[in-house]
Amino acid sequence: MRVIILGAGVIGVTSAWWLAEAGHEVVVIDRQPGPALETSFANAGEVSPGYSTPWAGPAVPVKAIKWMLMKHGPLVVRPKLDFAMWRWIAGMLRNCTEKRYLLNKSRMLRLAEYSRDVLVQLRADTGITYDERAQGTLQLFRTQQLMDGIGDDVIALQDAGVPYEVLDVAGCIRAEPALARVQGKYVGGLRLPGDETGDCQMFTTKLAEMAAKRGVEFRYGTPIEGIEADGRQVVGVRTPKERVSGDAYVLALGSYSPFLLRRHGVHLPVYPVKGYSLTAEITDPSGAPESTVMDETYKVAITRLGNRIRIGGTAEVTGFDLALRPGRRATLENSVGDMFPDGADYSKASFWCGLRPMTPDSTPVIGKARYDNLWLNTGHGTLGWTMACGSARVIADQISGRRPDIDTADLALSRYA
Repeated sequence: MRVIILGAGVIGVTSAWWLAEAGHEVVVIDRQPGPALETSFANAGEVSPGYSTPWAGPAVPVKAIKWMLMKHGPLVVRPKLDFAMWRWIAGMLRNCTEKRYLLNKSRMLRLAEYSRDVLVQLRADTGITYDERAQGTLQLFRTQQLMDGIGDDVIALQDAGVPYEVLDVAGCIRAEPALARVQGKYVGGLRLPGDETGDCQMFTTKLAEMAAKRGVEFRYGTPIEGIEADGRQVVGVRTPKERVSGDAYVLALGSYSPFLLRRHGVHLPVYPVKGYSLTAEITDPSGAPESTVMDETYKVAITRLGNRIRIGGTAEVTGFDLALRPGRRATLENSVGDMFPDGADYSKASFWCGLRPMTPDSTPVIGKARYDNLWLNTGHGTLGWTMACGSARVIADQISGRRPDIDTADLALSRYA
C-alpha cells in the first residue's frame, strides 16, 4: 500500500518509520526544508508517561484565574475574535470534572506507557541515540498545599500500575543532588522513575535518515494546499507543483491539521497552545539537573540534554501567533534560576516557541476521519514526544489491518460526536 503522510514532525516521522516497517511504500510531505523544524524542534525534552495529565481538571477553572494574575503564571490567554478559540476553551471547561479528568488521564497513561515501551524497543533494535537519559521525572512542589493536592494523580497512577515515589526534601535531593543548594524553596516532590528524557529534534532527524535508507521518500519544502476527495475516498494531496496520490493518507500536521479537514465539513477539535523554551550550555554539571524537574508552581520543565539544559513551559492561548515575548522568557529564567542557579548562564540561552496541538480533553486523536482512507494522528498537545512512538505503532497497525497492542477505541475522533 502507498501511504502519504502529511507532516514531518516527530509524529509524522515515527508514523513513516512504522508504516515502512510494516511493508508499505511511504511518502512524507512537509513545507519545511527538513524534519522536526516546528513544534518538535525545541520542546521540553520529556518522555514522561507518568506526567501524562489532562489540562482540564476540577480545580483548573479557579487555578486558571490565579495563574493569569500571577507575574510568572503558567497560563496566558490573549482573547481574539476567533470562534475556534472560544469553542476549544468551552470544550476544555466541559472536561473539568473529576469523572472526565480520571477518564482522560487513564487513556493518556495507557497510550504514553505503551509509547515509552515502543521507544525503548526501537532504541534496542536500532541503536538510535538522541542525548537520552532514563532517570525519571521529579515533580517539585514549592508549597505544602501543592504537595497535599496530588491525591487524584496518585490514584490514577496506581490504577494504571505506574510506579511513583512521594518524596520529602531529603528524597528530592537524593534524586536531584543539585537541589541541595536551594533548600527552603520546595517542600517535597512526586518522582516518576519510569520517565525518560531526550532531544526530540535530534531523534526525529536521525529516525528520518534511517527511514529514508529503508525507502521512505521525504518531500521537504513542499507546501500542502489541500486534500482532494471523491465520494468516500481521498484521491490526492494538492501541492503547488502536483497532486500526490496514494492508497491511504495520514494527517499529522499538528495545530494546522484542522484547516485541511474544515474544507470537507469535518470539525477536528485541535487548537494551538503556544509554549516556549530556553536552551543553555551547562557551565557547572554539579549544579544542573540529572534528568527532568517539573516546577509545579510555574509548570516549567527543566531537563538535562547532554551538555545542555532545556527549560520549557508556559501555555499561551493566542492563536497562531509565533512572537517571542520577553515576559515568557522571564518566567522560564525565574523558575530555573530558583532551582538550578549555578547550572548555566541563562542570559545566553537560545529562546524558542512552538504551537502545541491541544484537544479539549488533552488526548490525541488517532484513527479514521470521514473518508475510508484518511487517518488522523494529531492533537498530542504537550505530549507529542512522549506519545509519538506509541501513536505511530497504533496508526501503522490500524492502516495495516492489524489489531493494535492497546485499546484505541476511545482515541478516535468519534469520541467528540
